[in-house]
Amino acid sequence: MANIKCTKIRKSYGSHTVISDLNLDIADHEFVVFLGPSGCGKSTMLRMIAGLEEISDGTVSIGGRDVTHLPPGERGVAMVFQSYALYPHMSVFDNIAFGLRRQKVPAEEIRRRVEHVSNMLGLAQFLERKPKNLSGGQQQRVAMARAMIKTPKLFLFDEPLSNLDAKLREKLRTEIRRMHLDLKTTTIFVTHDQLEAMTIADRIVLMRAGAIEQQGTPSEIFDRPATRFVADFIGSPAMNFRDCSVAIDGEQAELTSGSIRLKVPAKDYRDLGQGAKVEVGLRPSKMDIAAEGDVNVISGTVVLVENMGSEGQVIVDVDGREMSFVTKAFRTLEAGQRIDFSIDPDSIHIFSKEDGRSLLRAAA
Repeated sequence: MANIKCTKIRKSYGSHTVISDLNLDIADHEFVVFLGPSGCGKSTMLRMIAGLEEISDGTVSIGGRDVTHLPPGERGVAMVFQSYALYPHMSVFDNIAFGLRRQKVPAEEIRRRVEHVSNMLGLAQFLERKPKNLSGGQQQRVAMARAMIKTPKLFLFDEPLSNLDAKLREKLRTEIRRMHLDLKTTTIFVTHDQLEAMTIADRIVLMRAGAIEQQGTPSEIFDRPATRFVADFIGSPAMNFRDCSVAIDGEQAELTSGSIRLKVPAKDYRDLGQGAKVEVGLRPSKMDIAAEGDVNVISGTVVLVENMGSEGQVIVDVDGREMSFVTKAFRTLEAGQRIDFSIDPDSIHIFSKEDGRSLLRAAA
């Protein structure tokens, strides 16, 4: 068992508190990603779970055992850092085996386990090389192998892919996810990259200023952002936002901003009173060129078309402000062209102007 329970965690540096009264439960075998901008406290939280950072107040338990005051070596965790931290004078084999040798594991058992983990990570042909003769991706796999070989209950990854190019990042995050499934461990992964979080997590814990802004599956975070901050942070291209006024007409609510007129079912939202001022979010990936019969149509002038391969991002001037949407039909568009695009009512997000909270009612 490697379930994790963090209770009223607080971390302060002198008079400055960076994490305050944070509570979090992580189930055994769950893959959780701590996501958020720089300085939000995600790495600090990871390091407190690992025992590398002292907890100012609160408790951490792993597998039902209070580890709050235990040193890292007694917590049954393995950690992979952004920096590979390999021994340059040792071979790949010796780097991977180092921890087992310190534990006085028999040589034959060490060799068996090194061969097993190196085969899993595609390192078998590099075991005699020194780290300087490896690529960045290969060095990161050696760091992963060194952690895996100790068969810990809990894996902790602190932005392990941020030094790699895009293609290597994609390959390694797949390997990390596969490793998690094969070893059936509990895994916490820290990143500021929302694409990484969306592709590998069972659950995302999105942090902001030392607190949890929202947690849920990638689909829940993307489809039902709890706040404007979440809506803006998750998704690429970024969500379009417009300040709107509300007009109620029977069961419909009309959201107005300049020439924009959007209709949504009033019952799906809270606090949509007549004349209310709200902020509306429209996700570009949920919008496209308008078809006959579409209700929520927005008109504008094409400013720029960005070719993203199988689809394109179209930047449109609407009432002097830019909006964007994504379409597969981008090759038919050019700058200066008038265009109508639309969004489904189910994909319209409305946020309070006072506190940024979503006004969407909870799913039945």
